[in-house]
Amino acid sequence: MAFEGLSEKLQGALRKMTGKGKLTEQTVKEGMREVRMALLEADVNYAVAKDFIKKVTEKCVGQEVLASLTPGQQVIKIVNEEMTQLMGGSNARLTWSSSPLTVYMLCGLQGAGKTTMAAKLAGYLTKQGKKPMLAACDIYRPAAIKQLQVVGEQVKVPVFEKGTQDPVKTAKEAVEYARYYQRDVLIIDTAGRLHIDTELMDELERIKETVKPQEILLVVDAMTGQDAVNVAKAFNEKLSVDGVILTKLDGDTRGGAALSVRAVTGKPIKFSGIGEKLSDIEPFHPDRMASRILGMGDVLTLIDKASEAFDEHDADKLARKLKNNGELTLEDFLDQMQSMKKIGLKSMIEMLPGMSGKDVDVDENAMKKPEAIIRSMTPRERRNPGILNASRRKRIAAGSGTTVQDVNQLIRQFEQAKNMMKQMTSQMKGGKGARLRRMFGKMG
Repeated sequence: MAFEGLSEKLQGALRKMTGKGKLTEQTVKEGMREVRMALLEADVNYAVAKDFIKKVTEKCVGQEVLASLTPGQQVIKIVNEEMTQLMGGSNARLTWSSSPLTVYMLCGLQGAGKTTMAAKLAGYLTKQGKKPMLAACDIYRPAAIKQLQVVGEQVKVPVFEKGTQDPVKTAKEAVEYARYYQRDVLIIDTAGRLHIDTELMDELERIKETVKPQEILLVVDAMTGQDAVNVAKAFNEKLSVDGVILTKLDGDTRGGAALSVRAVTGKPIKFSGIGEKLSDIEPFHPDRMASRILGMGDVLTLIDKASEAFDEHDADKLARKLKNNGELTLEDFLDQMQSMKKIGLKSMIEMLPGMSGKDVDVDENAMKKPEAIIRSMTPRERRNPGILNASRRKRIAAGSGTTVQDVNQLIRQFEQAKNMMKQMTSQMKGGKGARLRRMFGKMG
């Protein structure tokens, strides 16, 4: 999980401070020394870590905190606020051109995941109702153009390519092509190098001058730690980038890049890559990331992911069914499992308060067995589990490659879920209904 080491050390240091009945200036300074060590071990820029500790210490030793009845909570609040500000304060959205076509130029070193991220961004914008197109301007890396075509096809976005002709000319023609075919977004995938050199920068500057992109987005590998910050600084000085996209945040990321890049370059992190799937991209929210690092969970992102995964029409249909005293069926149960699989069990658990930063051992295949059992039933059995006698259960177990005990366990879990849904429905209809509706209305 991203930031696992940093999260564990930070939470440990804060627990030592907040576990005391009363905070003193000495306690705060000792705790902040541990926090500083945790940041430096996570490869956070030294100057950034030093400034962060100074700001937090000044606020923590203030009279208001030391005299508070809950100084521990005050300290965590201050650390959370300062960490949020360190990463940018709020989500930095993409800006849009006043003309019908908005051009985004992606740049970065080779191996950062730039080509895949171009497709991820195109897929993300497609879900937002846009009509993006990709332009292949990396003519040096073997199979770079083919890779962009493959991932472009997977997200159903067209790719403009002109083989190994001058990338500047290709970028210019891509803009004309996108305008002619009324695409409203063009994402240019540029060449990378193993290191920053004059030849690379000259080419990127020429593309910039030719197509005048709305934004230049720097793709940075979060797993490179402090080096990622140095790369961001160098690209920004040459090209004046508008934002950063962090990739591989799902890996063994120490956290240095995410916590340092904004402070060092002054440029916001706009998106993060959180997995290998082309759907694994999310807007970067500094407040939510700070909350995850401090073990406070990220319920808002979980809600966003659930909104994408759960079909709105099916959810409304199920809600109406339960409201009208309809029975939950195994078909409904299967639909809910399918939606949960889209989010990922581990991803869901890690976003819950108290679970961030912990090594969660989750079997992502845990739902394969119950899914196989339900699919081995006839439509009549799924809609009416009450008819599942011993012989039927034996047949289902054989058909799904499981045991009768597995089938019995699934039926018990289903009955428990059905009873819970009944209780919730009766509460919504009863005296608690208005209060619950108001609560969910506010959450919405």
